[in-house]
Amino acid sequence: MPLQIPDKDRLASWLQLLENLPLPVPAEQHERIRRALADNRRSLRDIAELLQDCPTLALAILREANRAASARDNPAESLEVALSRLGLSRASALLERLPSVKQADMPPALGQMLLISRHAMQQASGLFAGRLARLWQEIHWGSLFTLAPLWALATARPDLLEQWQQQVFGQGRASAEVEEALLGMRLLPLCLALAERWRLPEWIGQGLRLLSEDRELLVRALHLAHAESQPLAQQQRLDADPELARWLTRPANTILLANSLAMAAHQSWSGPHMLRWQRLTALYLQMPLEDLQQQVHGLAAQSARRDADPRYWHPAQALLWPWDSRRWLPRAEKPAQPMGSPDQWRRHCAELLRSPSPFSNLLQLLDCAAEALQACGYGRGALLLADRQQSLLQARRGFGLAQPAEALQLSVANSQLLRKLLQRPARLQLNPGNIADYSAVLPGRLKSALPSEHLMLRSLSRGTKVVMLVVADRQGQAISEVQAQAFDKTCQCIERGIQQFAGGQG
Repeated sequence: MPLQIPDKDRLASWLQLLENLPLPVPAEQHERIRRALADNRRSLRDIAELLQDCPTLALAILREANRAASARDNPAESLEVALSRLGLSRASALLERLPSVKQADMPPALGQMLLISRHAMQQASGLFAGRLARLWQEIHWGSLFTLAPLWALATARPDLLEQWQQQVFGQGRASAEVEEALLGMRLLPLCLALAERWRLPEWIGQGLRLLSEDRELLVRALHLAHAESQPLAQQQRLDADPELARWLTRPANTILLANSLAMAAHQSWSGPHMLRWQRLTALYLQMPLEDLQQQVHGLAAQSARRDADPRYWHPAQALLWPWDSRRWLPRAEKPAQPMGSPDQWRRHCAELLRSPSPFSNLLQLLDCAAEALQACGYGRGALLLADRQQSLLQARRGFGLAQPAEALQLSVANSQLLRKLLQRPARLQLNPGNIADYSAVLPGRLKSALPSEHLMLRSLSRGTKVVMLVVADRQGQAISEVQAQAFDKTCQCIERGIQQFAGGQG
């Protein structure tokens, strides 16, 4: 089995990692929910309302109910229906299987995404549920679960989601570029695929497909909302475009609009994305933009009063100050520790050496390898995989780098040093005494990604063929003989892990 992950297989790898991932339940809510599920005096609606404060468990119940064969043609669209189908005993058993984590130990990326989802639920209920009272449950729960695929990503790889927020929200980079670099693919197709695997409410799938695959009607609606602000002119344009007019009456659009407003507010109340979605929502509701904006601001304040948490950013905070003086800022990254953790290092190496391999996909193996290198004191690095022809080295996992690791791609043909390292497994340690000899043959992209005079490079093989290059440093610090030996030992464990994994795949 080749070790490289072609782009066409990237989605399958992410799905394998995320599809059955158990999401954590806050320990502070665990006992309260357990008692509620065991209380036969409580109605299903009471329990469903209680579970609003524990969205990860609510999602687990909905997924479990919709996995049943009987739900194949009629999946539950609300939590109350899911509880009815699953039963309280099975819901209690499901709660006991999920990891219980103290609120303070929840991944910050997950906590932030859950806050955005609850804000979207508040917007949806306030803007649409009263107007479409018959469909309030579908609107209420569909708006909460629209971003659920991102909850799984925030649990499995919080570092990637935090980097996405830092680069897209904090630095204003294009989301397409950031997602390709961090994930190897766009985020929306991954969210859509997960929503379909989990059999989330159909409105969620419709909204995600609209954003990722079928944007024509959305673009026409956005253009109309931007070009025409007067109701009469809007109606005349809609009379001339009956297809668009019908689309603007679809109830499924409510949860897309609510989540888009919540995400845009998270970035900036006064930004172009927010204005675009406000205009479209005003068109959908047939109300003046100023009235819509006032209502959206009020609903954000209600959401903050209910769900605000000092550890996370709520956009309602920015309504109290000018945006530029009070806004969401990326969390400062923790500085890499100069010394590693021997216990963690031994645990990661033991995982790499286990037979048969405990890893279900290559991404998990690379994560463990990167964590082992960090645990032995290497704060920056990248794991690069060779293609079949050994003509290209592509980073598939990185840590501590200023730029996205996946953007690091090295052409072997242009570097005599890389050609030598790919001929057979070898190790090169750069230091101030020999850096002048090797600097000219080091690829420029590698020097930019890891600017250091103290650098370790080691090529790893599967059988007789080199398949990986490990590059790491201690954030510019000198590397002692003991630390070099720790690097070598870690690479030996990674190499053994590669062989175990590849052998287990057939």
